[in-house]
Amino acid sequence: MPYAIRRSITNDEQTKLAAFSPVLSHILFHRGFTDAADAQAFILPDYDLHTHDPFLLKDAEKSALRIITAIQKDERIAVYSDYDADGIPGAVIWNDFFTRIGYKNFSIYIPHRHNEGFGLNLEAIEQLAGEGVKLLITLDCGITDVKPVERAVEKGIEVIITDHHEPPAFLPPAFAIIDHKQNDCLYPDKNLCGSGVAYKLIQAVIKKEKERCKLQMHANDANETQTILKNGWKEGHEKWLLDMVGIATLSDMVSLKGENRVFAYYGLNVLRQSPRKGLIRLLEKLKIPQKHLTEDDIGFMITPRINAASRMGLPMDAFSLLSAQTDEDARTYADHLDTINNERKGVVAALSKEIKKILHDRYGADESLLPAAIVLGNPEWRPSLLGLVANTCAEQLRRPVFLWGRDGDGMLKGSCRSEGVSSVVEIMRGVPEGVFIKYGGHKHSGGFEVTKEQVHFLDTHLNEAQKKIQDTKTKIQETNQESRGMNTLSDDEMIDMELSMDELNWTLYNDIAKLAPFGMDNPKPVFLFKKVAPVALKIFGKTKEHVEVSFAKSNGQKIPAISFFGANEQWVKDFVPGKPIDLIASIEKSLFAGRTELRLRIVDIV
Repeated sequence: MPYAIRRSITNDEQTKLAAFSPVLSHILFHRGFTDAADAQAFILPDYDLHTHDPFLLKDAEKSALRIITAIQKDERIAVYSDYDADGIPGAVIWNDFFTRIGYKNFSIYIPHRHNEGFGLNLEAIEQLAGEGVKLLITLDCGITDVKPVERAVEKGIEVIITDHHEPPAFLPPAFAIIDHKQNDCLYPDKNLCGSGVAYKLIQAVIKKEKERCKLQMHANDANETQTILKNGWKEGHEKWLLDMVGIATLSDMVSLKGENRVFAYYGLNVLRQSPRKGLIRLLEKLKIPQKHLTEDDIGFMITPRINAASRMGLPMDAFSLLSAQTDEDARTYADHLDTINNERKGVVAALSKEIKKILHDRYGADESLLPAAIVLGNPEWRPSLLGLVANTCAEQLRRPVFLWGRDGDGMLKGSCRSEGVSSVVEIMRGVPEGVFIKYGGHKHSGGFEVTKEQVHFLDTHLNEAQKKIQDTKTKIQETNQESRGMNTLSDDEMIDMELSMDELNWTLYNDIAKLAPFGMDNPKPVFLFKKVAPVALKIFGKTKEHVEVSFAKSNGQKIPAISFFGANEQWVKDFVPGKPIDLIASIEKSLFAGRTELRLRIVDIV
């Protein structure tokens, strides 16, 4: 892959960011910050200043009033959540809110991934109606579920949809729809995850209830004021829910700019001091010090175990972990999720190997011969695991990947992942009508259901759609390059700056760490270490998948560089101690085995 180093900033540009070190000001400038005030607001976001009024969300006020009325009348409320690491934390948020205000007439419903699939389903609606539910709140789903919502209305259930996926042309007949991606929604940030939207609705409920009580106090004796915020609810208590919003935001591949920056930043701060018994037990089991919890710990250790519950069994197990009230429950569910996650790893590894063999047999070893989009399926594959496999393949093959299998009801369902550039939703939109029964998602991640008749043509349709998109973008890029008189590379192909090994120290690390938490649209800064001579290479891990390359500063201090799952890379096979290489890496802090160490994370060796 080609790489280019970002240009040095000018003296004038540096002067405008003079409050920061030269390295940090360089990185900030190339992330779009041209003055110190905006940069400082990003580095230290303010919860009150940098979050938006929840009533800017279309239907938020209407929904808040309906929820308040339901609580006042003691109506049965059901929260219907998606089964992933966005939906499940959101379900915990609602559970916490209702519990903390002393409201008991509610239930949490999380569908079985394999047997029920994504979104609302008719059988669930019948069950909830039979339980006397009068108000149904969806979470991270529902925007495309027209028929189930129609059935709910027929059964006397009012539905509030909260979602963040792309709305279809025809919306369900819900009482209210809160989805900031609706064209007529004026909410200024369009990147919230499902739990983020749920949190905004809870903010709206709290705000509307305070307004209602204030008006009531003016009209009546204060002693007669009745509020739903009972049970010792205190001002700002909702901020303790940010631990779950943080997990969801960091798990769901959403942009970490704007309000999501606030949720991720404060979410991690709350997580580091969260009293949740299940979370504490899981971190202890994984040997992760809670007070030093990072976004990497969330993405690589916590999220997979939450998702393992639905991929390998019951999603309610993950909900039970995060909402556990006793040490016994916390221990039971933490141990269970860790066990099934290990089982999941084995199944996914085998499936990934099978897919790689199929591609090798079909196209050979030359990746350039692969199609623009990888589309594969097998009725024997379990849809619940295909998202993980698609993600791995997309990263390795640098192409969008669409995989399908057959669920417990015999339906052909799949998952798709972007390589980081393409939009899988845009690709699916380009497929002729009638191929998909339904599809949805966001730019980098999605799902679909395909007809049995059209599944044989899915590869052709998706590749035609992707090629058309690529051709259009290529023409635009060529036009832009001609007008600018230069070549352009994507952000993924840009190196922030060149450093030497001697420049690595804790001061530099702490400076860069001010930009954390890292993720989508706020990646870890990447540096080039040119013509550095490695001292040694070590393969480690239970299955010998990981690599550590050692370098040395001029004073003899050793600097380790890690590549997880990199043992099969070509540069490992070509490694020669003492032979200078160009190393592309990010800088990180390791706390492995209780030892604090400054190290590099290898991006590439060229």
